[in-house]
Amino acid sequence: MNRFIKGMSLAVLFTIATISSAANAEQKLAVVNVQQVLVALPQFAVIEQNIQAEFADQIQEVQRLRSDGNFLLEKLQREKATMSADQIAELEGQVNEVGQQLQAKGQPLQQSIQRRTEEEQRKLVGLIQQAIQGIASDAGYDLVLSSNAVPYYNEKDDISQQVLDQVSKIQ
Repeated sequence: MNRFIKGMSLAVLFTIATISSAANAEQKLAVVNVQQVLVALPQFAVIEQNIQAEFADQIQEVQRLRSDGNFLLEKLQREKATMSADQIAELEGQVNEVGQQLQAKGQPLQQSIQRRTEEEQRKLVGLIQQAIQGIASDAGYDLVLSSNAVPYYNEKDDISQQVLDQVSKIQ
């Protein structure tokens, strides 16, 4: 029994020593600024252009409604003193109608544009994540942190430019 306890004690000590030496081994760390990489990508600018083209007709319609509304408001302010009460009421009704149309078309358009932009950005973030994993694997990094989560890091540990270069090559 005593021998068994001594043997187990030695095994436990050996295991603890092995684990602590592995834990004390130096880890290779890197940092990346994903937001900076995303905004610097050439594909990011293309997203904006594609979405503007995709929603061009609707954007024009909203801009036309905004212009019409501004014209009617200016006309009301300019000519209110010389208009009859019926004319003022009619013009105010037109202003309200254009405002309602603008709200009915503008808000859904804005939401659609935002949703499409987020969809496209998620695709780019996926490419960025793949690039980070590839670079980390190739360079033997144990851990890659977001530069926003680290109060200080040495610039030599920043792989943002490598990630940008790799994702920029992808069409």
